[in-house]
Amino acid sequence: MAETRESAIPIQRVPSWGRAVRVARAARAGGLAKLGGSRPHLLLALAFLIGYGLLALVRYERFGSPSWDLGIFTEVVKGYAHLHAPVVSIKGQGFNALGDHWSPILALLAPAFWLVPSAATLLLAQAALFAWSVGVVSDTAARVLGGSTSRGLLIGTAYGLSWGLQRAIDAEFHEIAFAVPLLALVCRQILLGNWERAAWWAMPLVLVKEDLGLTAAAVGVVLVLRARRWYTGTVLLVFGVVFTALTILLLIPHFNPHHQFDYWSKLPGGEHPHLWQVLSGPFTRLTVWKTVGWLLGIVGFLALRSPLLVLALPTLAWRFGSANPMFWGPDWHYNATLMPILFLALVDAVARIRRAEHSVLKGFAEGMVPASLGIAVACTVSLPVGLGGLADPGAWSGGEHAAALRAAIAQIPPNVRVEASMAPLARLAARDDAYWLGGAKQPAPDYLCIDLAGWAGGPTDLPGYGAALHPGSTYKVVFSRDQVVVLQRQ
Repeated sequence: MAETRESAIPIQRVPSWGRAVRVARAARAGGLAKLGGSRPHLLLALAFLIGYGLLALVRYERFGSPSWDLGIFTEVVKGYAHLHAPVVSIKGQGFNALGDHWSPILALLAPAFWLVPSAATLLLAQAALFAWSVGVVSDTAARVLGGSTSRGLLIGTAYGLSWGLQRAIDAEFHEIAFAVPLLALVCRQILLGNWERAAWWAMPLVLVKEDLGLTAAAVGVVLVLRARRWYTGTVLLVFGVVFTALTILLLIPHFNPHHQFDYWSKLPGGEHPHLWQVLSGPFTRLTVWKTVGWLLGIVGFLALRSPLLVLALPTLAWRFGSANPMFWGPDWHYNATLMPILFLALVDAVARIRRAEHSVLKGFAEGMVPASLGIAVACTVSLPVGLGGLADPGAWSGGEHAAALRAAIAQIPPNVRVEASMAPLARLAARDDAYWLGGAKQPAPDYLCIDLAGWAGGPTDLPGYGAALHPGSTYKVVFSRDQVVVLQRQ
């Protein structure tokens, strides 16, 4: 009989079913514990989703559009949803939105718009993106500040109520809605020491808007300064600068009807900028200093102690160097992208001051955690922004005028060519080929939807006004109520 020999391969013991079950239960318990720790921050994000969404929809239902921007972005997303180019008729016949700003990330909203083809879809998407950033900031603050859920919730709530986000909600939808959670995630990964993840989250910024490539480059600078990640930081720095140059010098002019980047004209001196005015302007304008005070004041100026503040510099540079006063102040949506940077810079500063052996700022830093919420609440109550406006009973209904606008829109069939004034523009853009009043060329539009409310010296002979806008065409009034008029081409 052949001799039986032991195998040279060691025998591995297969864990028993009982042991496997115990391992699975332990893993599940760890996952549930982690989820349980994040639950308060998820609930906070949900609360802000409801608040932001309610605020946006209330404004939408009462036709409170402050500009034509919602109509523009509605046409952009509608184009993507129909697998077409993002043509914005509001800005001109056949105008491609990529020739204005580089925001291809808006294509991500196409599936939602395909399901619910309405401008309100964009408003709710922005509410969700902002609310997501609230959860990120809150959870990050809790982790960095010693695992304190209460401190995280205080910072997260203060951030959610920050005037920069509320101003952005007031201004309706803009492409920077995507940048807000991306920047929150970038700052989170930096504070948690996940340097490569921070770089990966920074890269999509170049798809949000052309200037945000410089913010991505600033992330590379922070990775070098804070973590000595020379390779990752340098690659990201070069990537951001090169992509910004590529976008402004090649991509946008390619899609622009005049083959240029239109916003050179916003610099002092226009297309031939005066370098000294660009550099000195930010230091000589009182509005700029007031805005800086508003930005740093909401975090007790402690953000100055954090390298994260470097991420705010590109945005502040192009805004304050511009010749357009609209960019200098605290209004509109221009400060929203700075909010996650500032509040997580506050978190970083508090953690740094805590670790310092001798710091006269320790007491002040600890107090700024709850104080930041107090400042945010005070701004909400005292300033005419966002959530504070919901306390006004008049904010919930547009009254007879809003009802007249809804009835006017109902008179216009879908898939027609229509010119409209600002109030009904976004709703019509979702279903029609919509133009700004007077902006359509040949052929003449099928309908004109005119809101005369607040139009000092507006036309009285409306059929004649329509014929003057489009010579050779005749228009007849088919609806008139509460200063809202619809004319149909005969």
